[in-house]
Amino acid sequence: MRRFLVILLIASVCVQVNAQKYKSKESNIRFYSKAPIEDIEAVNKGANSIIDLETKSFVFVVPVEDFSFKKKLMQEHFNENYLETDKYPKAIFKGKIENWDVGKGEASVVANGEMSLHGVEQQVSIEGTINYTDDDLTVTSVFPIALKDYKIKIPKALFYNIADTVEVTISFQYQPYVQN
Repeated sequence: MRRFLVILLIASVCVQVNAQKYKSKESNIRFYSKAPIEDIEAVNKGANSIIDLETKSFVFVVPVEDFSFKKKLMQEHFNENYLETDKYPKAIFKGKIENWDVGKGEASVVANGEMSLHGVEQQVSIEGTINYTDDDLTVTSVFPIALKDYKIKIPKALFYNIADTVEVTISFQYQPYVQN
C-alpha cells in the first residue's frame, strides 16, 4: 500500500509539472506594411510556441517561407530577395514574461528576450496580452519590426512600395503540453 501511495504521489507531481507547460495548438502571424504606393499583408498559420508557466519562458518559431501573400510574385520576392528564406528559414523569439503573476484572467504583459530574423539577433521587448482560463491560454501582441534592424534591404526603386517598419501581429492559442 505504501508503495502504491509513493507511485501515485510521483505520478501526480509529473502531471503537475507537465501542466506547467503549454504548447500552441493554433497560431496566426500577420505582417502589414503600409507604404505610399501599396499596402502589403501576409499571413502565416504555421508557427509554433511553448510557454512554461513555472519559469515564465516564452518561445515562438515562425517558418518564414509559410507567409502567404495575395500576389504570388510578392511572395516570391519576399522569400528570395528580402528574407532569403533558403539561408534563414525561421524567425525565432526566446524570452521571459516579466510582469505576469501567473493567474487566471486577462493580463497585459511584457516579454523581454531575443528575436532572431534574417540571420540577425536583436534584444527586444514585446508588449502583449495573456488570457488564461482553466486549460485555455491565449497570447496576442502587435509590435513593430524595423527592417534595417535585421539587415533586410529594400531596393531604392521600391522605397514607396515597402515600409521601413512593418507591423507584426501574433496570436497563439495553447493547450497543456503532455510529454510522450
